Amino acid sequence: MENKNYSKGIFYLLCFVAFIVALAVLKVTATFVLPITISILFSFIFYPFVKKLNSFKIPWILAVLIVIAITGFLFSVIANILVSSCKSIVSAYPRYEARFTSVYSMIAETFKLPFDENSSLFANLWNSLGVRTFVQNSAISLSNFLISGAKIIFLVSLLILFFMMEMREMKSKIKLAFPEEKLNRKIIYITIKTISDVTRFISIKFYISLLTGTLVGIICLSVGLDFPIVWGFLAFVLNFIPNFGSAISFVMTTAFSVIQFYPTGYKIVIVAVSILAINSILGSILEPKWEGNDLGISPFLILVSLTLWGYIWGFAGMILSVPILVIIKIICDNIEGLKPVAALIGSKKKEK
Repeated sequence: MENKNYSKGIFYLLCFVAFIVALAVLKVTATFVLPITISILFSFIFYPFVKKLNSFKIPWILAVLIVIAITGFLFSVIANILVSSCKSIVSAYPRYEARFTSVYSMIAETFKLPFDENSSLFANLWNSLGVRTFVQNSAISLSNFLISGAKIIFLVSLLILFFMMEMREMKSKIKLAFPEEKLNRKIIYITIKTISDVTRFISIKFYISLLTGTLVGIICLSVGLDFPIVWGFLAFVLNFIPNFGSAISFVMTTAFSVIQFYPTGYKIVIVAVSILAINSILGSILEPKWEGNDLGISPFLILVSLTLWGYIWGFAGMILSVPILVIIKIICDNIEGLKPVAALIGSKKKEK
C-alpha cells in the first residue's frame, strides 16, 4: 500500500515537472505553436457548421471553404468599420486637442507634473511622461504586426483547411491507431467532448460579449458620445478577456466621456454607471453562472489560467486561456490517474 502511494506521489511530481517544462517550451516556441493552437480551436468551432452543410449533400471540402470564406468576409467587414472609425477619430482630433490639454493640465496640476501652456498636448506629454520611448516601441511593434499579420492569417487559414479535412477521418484513424475497442471508444469520446465543450464555451463568450458590446454602443449613442461603434466594438473584443478586459473597456470609454463632456457631469455619470451595470450584470453574474454550470470550471482557476497564458502568449493567450483549461479538464477527467487534477480544476457541484 505504501509503495502504491509512493509511486502515485512520484507520478504526480513528474507530471508537475513535465507541465512546467511544457509551459517553458510553449513560451519559447510561441511563434510556431500559437498559429497551430488558434487554427485547432477555430476548427473545433467550425466543425458543427461544416458538418451541417455536409448533411445537405455539400462536399466536405467545399463546406470547409464556404465556412472559411464567410468568416473571412465577416472579419473584413469588421476591419473596414474599424478603419473608418479610426479615420474619423484622427480627423476629429483637432477639435479634441483643447479638451485633452485642459484635462491634462488638471492632471498635471494634481500630480505636480511639468506643464507648458505655450506647447501642444503632445509636446507636454513627450517632455513629462517619457512618451518618446513608448511611441518608438509601439511603432516598431505595430510595423512588425502589420508585416507578419497577413502571413499569420494565411497560415492559420491553411492550417484550418487541412485540419478540418483530417477531422472528417478522425474516427477511422483512431480506430486504426488503437485497435482495442474500449480504448478507441474512450479516445473518440474525449475528442467529441472536447469539441462540444470548447464550441459551447466560445458560443457563451461570443453571445455575452456581443450583448455587452451592443448595450455599450447603444448607451454611448443615446448620450451622444462620439464613435459609439468603436466603444461598442472595444467592449465586445475586450470582454473575451475574463475580469480585466471589461475593466479596461470601462476605463477607456469613461475617460473619453470625461474628455468630451467635461465639465458637464451628468452624461459622464450616465456612461460610467451604465457600463459598470452592464459589466456587473452580464460579466459578474450571468456569465460566471452560465459558464460554471455548463463547463464546471473553478472561477479561481479561470483567473489563474488567464494570468498564466497571458504571460506565455500575451493578448492571444488571454483569449485562449479558458478553452485551453476546458480541454485540459476533459483530458484529465478521462484518464484514471489524472482524475484528481480534473476535480481540482472543476467547480463544486451541488449535492443532490
